[in-house]
Amino acid sequence: MLDRRAERETLERLLDSVRAGKSQVLVLRGEAGVGKTVLLDHLARQAAGIRVARAGGVQSEMELAFAGLHQLCAPMLDGAEALPDPQRVALRTAFGLSPGPAPDRFLVGLAVLGLLAEAARDRPLLCVIDDAQWLDSASAQALAFVARRLVAESVALVFAVREPAATAELTGVAQLVVEGLPDAAARDLLDSVLRLPADDRVRDRIVAETRGNPLALVELSRGLSPKELAEGFSLAGATTIPRRIEQRYQARLARLDADAIRLLLIAALEPQGDPVTLWRAAGLLDIGSEAAEPALAAGLIEIGTHVRFHHPLVRSAIYQAAAPSERRRAHWALAQVTDPETDQDRRAWHAAQAAEAPAEEAAEELGRSACRAQSRGGMAAAAAMLERAAELTADPRTRAKRTLEAAHITHVAGTPEEALRLLSIAEAGPLDRLEKAQADLLRGRISMTVNRGREAPPLLFAAARQLEGLDVRLARETYLDALLAGMFAGVTDADLREVAEAARAAPRSPQPPGPADLLLDGLAIRFTDGFAPSLPVLRRALSAFRNPELSLKELHWLWLAHIMAGNMWDEQTLDTARHLQLARDKGALNTLPLALASHIGAHVYAGDLVTAAHLRDELAEVSRATGIPAATYGTLLLAAWRGREDEARDVIARTEAEAVRRGEGFGLLIVGSARAVLCNSLGYYAEALTSSEAARQRPPVMGVEPWLALVELIEAATRLGETAAAEDAFAKLVETTRASGTDWALGVEARSRALLASGEDAESAYREAVERLSRTRIRGECARARLLYGEWLRRRRRRADAREQLRTAHDMFTEMGMEAFTERAGRELRATGGTARKRSVETGTELTAQEAQIVRMVREGLSNAEIGARLFLSPRTVEWHLGRIYDKLNVTSRRGLQS
Repeated sequence: MLDRRAERETLERLLDSVRAGKSQVLVLRGEAGVGKTVLLDHLARQAAGIRVARAGGVQSEMELAFAGLHQLCAPMLDGAEALPDPQRVALRTAFGLSPGPAPDRFLVGLAVLGLLAEAARDRPLLCVIDDAQWLDSASAQALAFVARRLVAESVALVFAVREPAATAELTGVAQLVVEGLPDAAARDLLDSVLRLPADDRVRDRIVAETRGNPLALVELSRGLSPKELAEGFSLAGATTIPRRIEQRYQARLARLDADAIRLLLIAALEPQGDPVTLWRAAGLLDIGSEAAEPALAAGLIEIGTHVRFHHPLVRSAIYQAAAPSERRRAHWALAQVTDPETDQDRRAWHAAQAAEAPAEEAAEELGRSACRAQSRGGMAAAAAMLERAAELTADPRTRAKRTLEAAHITHVAGTPEEALRLLSIAEAGPLDRLEKAQADLLRGRISMTVNRGREAPPLLFAAARQLEGLDVRLARETYLDALLAGMFAGVTDADLREVAEAARAAPRSPQPPGPADLLLDGLAIRFTDGFAPSLPVLRRALSAFRNPELSLKELHWLWLAHIMAGNMWDEQTLDTARHLQLARDKGALNTLPLALASHIGAHVYAGDLVTAAHLRDELAEVSRATGIPAATYGTLLLAAWRGREDEARDVIARTEAEAVRRGEGFGLLIVGSARAVLCNSLGYYAEALTSSEAARQRPPVMGVEPWLALVELIEAATRLGETAAAEDAFAKLVETTRASGTDWALGVEARSRALLASGEDAESAYREAVERLSRTRIRGECARARLLYGEWLRRRRRRADAREQLRTAHDMFTEMGMEAFTERAGRELRATGGTARKRSVETGTELTAQEAQIVRMVREGLSNAEIGARLFLSPRTVEWHLGRIYDKLNVTSRRGLQS
């Protein structure tokens, strides 16, 4: 602890903040030996009145799911009983304490956040995680999630990371770079360890070449000969300081006898530091207790109630110096003494590392461990285990099969590039027909995930055809995937028709059709026979999706059902609140962004832009918390209908650029339609016409031309006198509206027909539009019908009648927050001699976006725990936010927020 004044002050300020009730996160970064662990020890010693929990990443445990997290959280697990049920179950499943479906990784992170907050209820909590670069990926993701959500829990998370290790999970977290000691302190340290006098120039050169690294100063100067101290010192030929230190440790190892080296190797491979396990494994190799003496005397290791190395570099130096055969013997011994009942996975991993390929028994056991890791949500660990199992497999077919399974799990774990590498290896082996089809399916799904462009549809179509005679249910799911990929990519009608025809001809499952089966049947009919013939089956599908007992797999397709509902003018299925609730109740956080985006769109159509804006902010929070990109189409519709031109154009431009990058035709269709809505609201009819015509040129997403673009085209074209274009679009529009027959569909049709009509026909159509749309929840379209009717009446000099319609439209637009349409209605109303009443809309200008969300959820009757679960916050942070909200709004309790 020579010098380090600035670092110590930073750490002490962190402790002061935690004692004051705030949460803190800090990452110490620096090269090996620079003093990060010493600073962590200092931090723990200074934490008077604070509960301290410690954990450390261990290189040999990187393939054991949640190993690091369990190490940190095990002493606190009693507090799990206070967590909401989904979080408690997810945490217990992740730690292998109870069976259950694989938990969502973000739900595990939320559970850990709640657990740490609960542990800090009585006194502040300091969590110290050393060597975070060696955490298993599941633990690293969970802790990084927690780090970004801590606010007011009185919890500190302090990580130490060795540079230049890649720890992308902690990007953006506050950093403290730990560098070498200043020259004066470095010289003092050097003088304290040099046993022989040294020339000043030599001392200066040692300080310069070690860059003040304390461990390098101690270890590299130890044992320097008088000649070296007299003639000079150089690190020439060493690639890095850590590697040079490792070489010094290895030189000390070389002076030990064989049993001492073997004992150290066993200790290096036993990450828990358990002396009982160490001595039991050593006994199997006929290593006695006397073997420890030379290692202890060399200062490489301490063996007490816990086995500790002088520095983590000692562990890696021992491992690097050992011959492969010696490593295998040490792993074998550890496998023999590891309890097969309580520690199956660590035993299997040691056994696999001990094996010389091929070793089928070890491979099978590792495969079982992979299944257990997968059931706990440790997908990256499961993939690593399966890859190692494949390496140990002699039979080429079994090896290819295990590699294919590893590729699949790697894709699920969110690393598509690695999944493609494994997939290529698997495809080079002898796969059977089913496995080849599964490989094609995986390649298509990876393409769909990475880039929803034109690569995925043919891959998925080919996989579906191969699966027909092998796995009927999987074949049907793959046909639905292929149709979905084609619709998103905007492939041609002919391509979609080919997929649809194949799907209709494919064998059917003997089981009763579920929601996804009916959805596939309806879409296949739509792309072959047309819109109207598909409606009966599609309505059955949408009805099936309203079943409250949807499985997680069926929940995956629910967002597509919402898109279908919009295209079918079915406002009942457009009720997306249940989708959102199911995603939350089932802990399906991977589907939550799509559920939120669908819910935003539904609220936009219902004219509730205030709630839609709150949901948009919640979606942004979910995206930040989970790292899952936000689905932008609900936000796009919100921006277009709200009508704030600069804001809307920015959202439109960003969404368009992303859709172009992905080659996603569906996105470009929605972008063109949204731009047309915005331009019509602003009165930019020429641009609206251009945008809606461009959207029409995109291949139909659902087998018909997009009604949103058609409706905007009709209004813009009639304003510009482009009657032929409007009539052509109207002819296409009625193909869906009349087949649907809902008030929403027929109301919009009547409004569009009125724009093309004159005299009594026009007035009758406007009245029908207002009447029908007033019976729906689609308030924005209803207000537009009144606006257009009022404008038509004003042009016929029926000012009193016009004022009635325009004032109602103006009030509706104002209440909904549709600012451009409000301004347009106000101009028309003033032109009739009327006065536009000003009415305020809830904007939450005194509150932050997150505070406004919390107020809305309090008004919904949610508890702090329920609000925290939605916003990925701990209940204590919600409570802290409520205190700030009370001060801002001058209320004293939750009851005050209800008014």
